[in-house]
Order: sequence, then C-alpha cells, then structure tokens
Amino acid sequence: MKVSIGKAAEELGVTRETLRRWERSGKISSERTKKGHRRYDLGYLRGIIPKKNFDKKYTIAYARVSSHDQKEDLKRQVVVLESFCAQHGWQYEVFQDLGSGLNYSKKGLRKLIKEICSGRVERLVVVHKDRLLRFGAELIFSLCEQFNSEVVIINSSEGGSFEEDLVHDVLEIITVFSARLYGARSRKNKKIVETLQNVAKEL
Repeated sequence: MKVSIGKAAEELGVTRETLRRWERSGKISSERTKKGHRRYDLGYLRGIIPKKNFDKKYTIAYARVSSHDQKEDLKRQVVVLESFCAQHGWQYEVFQDLGSGLNYSKKGLRKLIKEICSGRVERLVVVHKDRLLRFGAELIFSLCEQFNSEVVIINSSEGGSFEEDLVHDVLEIITVFSARLYGARSRKNKKIVETLQNVAKEL
C-alpha cells in the first residue's frame, strides 16, 4: 500500500522530517508522483521500522527564533542540536518554532508539551534557556521534572540574538497595550505608545 509522507509518519509514530532524513541517509526509499510528492510502501516500512514503542523514551531538541529575519539563526540552532544529540548517541527529534517568546500557542511548543506529558520524553535539549519562552520556561522545566524528563541546556549564557529577540518581545507587549490605549482615542496615550516603541527600537 503506497501512502503519503504524512500518513507514513503517522503510522510509524515519527515525524515527516525523520522520514526525509532516513531517506537522505539511504535507510528507506520512496517513489515520486508526477507532481513530485513522496509515496511510501507502508508494508515495507512496517517490516523494517516497527511502530514506535511508547514505553521507550526519546530525546526532543527544541529550537526557536522570534521573527523571519532570524531564520539563519534557527538553522544554526538546529545544526547545533542535531550535532549535540548525535554525538551522545541519542534517538531524537527536533521541534522548531518561529514566533515570539511570549507566545504560548506556537505549534512546536504545544507539541513539545504534549510529548512531555505523554511520558515518552527522556530529555529536552535546547541551545539556550530563552529559546523555550521569554517568561515561563520554568513551567516547562517543572513539567519535565514531573514526568522524569532530563533538561539539557547546551549554552547557559544568553544567545547572540538575545537583544534583538528581547526588543521583538517588548514591541509585542507595547502593541497589545497600545490597542487598548488607542481605543480611548487619547492623543496623549498615542504619544506615550509611540515614545515607548521608539525607545524599544533604539535598544
């Protein structure tokens, strides 16, 4: 039975990126449709890659940046995380997010929390603590402790993009409150918001 990459990943209990990585390394192969979409022989894959044993824990590496102009930094984080996990011989998956450290609804973060609460995560690896959340990373660490997941922070110092990331988060806070201030239609309030935004950008 030939299935899409999404269906194959779901059936095997892995991510799509894992299947792509296995294919690049020659571990598995796929066929391509006329439009270039991957099609996997599910019966063959089940024979060589048993569905993930949910009693067996694995490592999650998490990478995040705040904005699109930081995509190169996101790539660097992923390379560092993959290299670090591979050097230690860990079975791992890399979750990524592009969004503010103040946003608790990012897809990768939600998936990370779900996996930790499932009890399947042996350890969580991040390059820097602030890559999780600007405020509230301790909540994730508490979850890890509750579900016996180790936390590994590769570099305990702040990342090179710390200032840029912080400014982005400050501007987001200002934007939220400015909406309320603008609602009052006060010229004085608008001036206050504009001043705060300028100060944040000058940081």
